[in-house]
Amino acid sequence: MKEIVIATRNQKKLLEIEEILKDINVRITSLKDYPEIPEIVEDGESFDENASKKAKQVATRVSHITIADDSGLEVDFLNGRPGVRSSRFAGDRATMDENITKLLRLLNGVPLEKRIATFRCSIAIADKDGLIKVVNGECPGIIGFECKGSAGFGYDPLFIIPEYGKTFAELGVNIKNKISHRAQALARAKEVIRQLI
Repeated sequence: MKEIVIATRNQKKLLEIEEILKDINVRITSLKDYPEIPEIVEDGESFDENASKKAKQVATRVSHITIADDSGLEVDFLNGRPGVRSSRFAGDRATMDENITKLLRLLNGVPLEKRIATFRCSIAIADKDGLIKVVNGECPGIIGFECKGSAGFGYDPLFIIPEYGKTFAELGVNIKNKISHRAQALARAKEVIRQLI
């Protein structure tokens, strides 16, 4: 069985990706299975750049097809911030709670209709010879005034999906894994992986 390496150590992200890829006949591993691989600095100017860098560096080390994602939140009122710095919005060692607190502070007093945001995801697929393809997904939403729900991770408790009137964290993984930015990008990545295997 072919091995696909997911270039992440984030357990919640890994579980989400595994769930979406479960119908492909591959053995999924991650960076937790390769502790010797050092942390990869995400210093690109775009989600595509960061995902590509991670996928290529890991694939070169492990000699297996590797997929890496970079994703984040772009808020219209903040001119697209936090963007590629979503996980480091409040500082390089910031916790997610600190990132959320900063986002809410910057949007303090902004009415709901101006809190439009988009979750974006880039997934890069590489093998030991280099980059194969980058695919993308996006999901529009609104930033709430407070955190709601306990499922998901990152900005999920703030990100309201207008059709449902609930945050990703309230909707839970079954719905999120059908409509999210990462689900869309992974659906496209799946087709590439199927061709490769």
